[in-house]
Amino acid sequence: MTSPQQFLLPDVGEGLTEAEILAWSVRPGDVVEVNQIIVEVETAKAAVELPSPYAGVVSALHAEVGELLPVGRPLITIDTEAPGEATSGEPDGGAVQQQPDAEQAALLVGYGPQDTGNGRRRRRPAHSVQPQRADSVEVSAPESAAARPAAKPPVRKLAKDLGVDLTTVAPTGPGNTITREDIHQVARGATPQTASALAPDTSRTSETRVPIRGVRKHTAAAMVASAFTAPHVTEFITVDVTATMRLRELVAGRREFRHLRVTPLLFFARAFLIALAKTSEANSSWDEAAQEIVLKHYVNLGVAAATERGLVVPNIKGADRMSLHELAQALADLTATARAGRTSPQDMTGGTVTLTNVGVFGVDTGTPILNPGEAAILAVGVVRRMPWVVQDGDGNERIEPRWGTQLALSFDHRLMDGRQGSELLAHTAQILHEPGLAML
Repeated sequence: MTSPQQFLLPDVGEGLTEAEILAWSVRPGDVVEVNQIIVEVETAKAAVELPSPYAGVVSALHAEVGELLPVGRPLITIDTEAPGEATSGEPDGGAVQQQPDAEQAALLVGYGPQDTGNGRRRRRPAHSVQPQRADSVEVSAPESAAARPAAKPPVRKLAKDLGVDLTTVAPTGPGNTITREDIHQVARGATPQTASALAPDTSRTSETRVPIRGVRKHTAAAMVASAFTAPHVTEFITVDVTATMRLRELVAGRREFRHLRVTPLLFFARAFLIALAKTSEANSSWDEAAQEIVLKHYVNLGVAAATERGLVVPNIKGADRMSLHELAQALADLTATARAGRTSPQDMTGGTVTLTNVGVFGVDTGTPILNPGEAAILAVGVVRRMPWVVQDGDGNERIEPRWGTQLALSFDHRLMDGRQGSELLAHTAQILHEPGLAML
């Protein structure tokens, strides 16, 4: 005898209200185990793979790929072994494993606020119906392997966003799979026909509308809220980082760093962390309700990363307590995870200050917007050779090529005065100009 268990969409972050179904890993009739990945969803902060809190047989999927599902609504129903009963099977373990209780399930993936509303936003109707319970949502029957175009879930999502029918796309990827470029080519070729059909005026340019959801939607809302809530001040400084670049070469040649990519960003991060120790106000937050400044005695360093899903700012927990090698490893892991779209919600929350590297785009500087809830953000420009006035021991001046860059520090003027912001920026620049100062 089996007992149906419904798994509700959990709040996998802090206060998230919905998630989009990117890809199912199971279908009705499949046998699943506890902690087996059953679905990939995209929240406002990251793409997340959800494990099953139950063991049993999948009886119903309650959402389609591409659907926006509110937190707390049914996600999947799994028929499990009823307490005190045993399913038929082999004596050596063929029986379906008994599911954990509700408390154990919550520990696996966590449950967020329950949505008592009676609706969910549907993006398209189901094409066929699976046998399900009365409270389930109709889900399209799986396509056959022959009819279903081969494409990864992110590619399918891109096609859906751009309105491209995958069955019309000629695959060019490995194993006859459809790539992102294939989708873009079809979109570019189809859009002008659509535009000309709707508007005879051929002088008008074509347009592509991209729905704002997930990470990009969250980023847009957060930046608007930050810009109109915290009084931003931005200061700039140009610094000679020739000594830091020499140090980078020395460190990169050491045996313990040979498996790591030692970039200038590692040393910018290290200098910023050292300077923060002398300007505690920069590592704080504003409590509007209590009208208090909350000083943080730890540094969770956020690092802005541009990904296909938009800008994300995962953070390195306890970055101020790390050695240079540990910080290099953490930066490498953070970058690889972000590019793969696998940043966890835990890594996206709890940041205290942020570092953003606009130099990778060949940009000298910018005016970065604060990450909500933080007091400071440092932008690093491109490191380039530039003419510099150098003074020798006798006071004589000469011009020679040096490695230079520009730093821009934005800070919340409620939490920091101009003096404190200037001292933080100047101290960071001094350490980059002469790394030996870090030993003082």
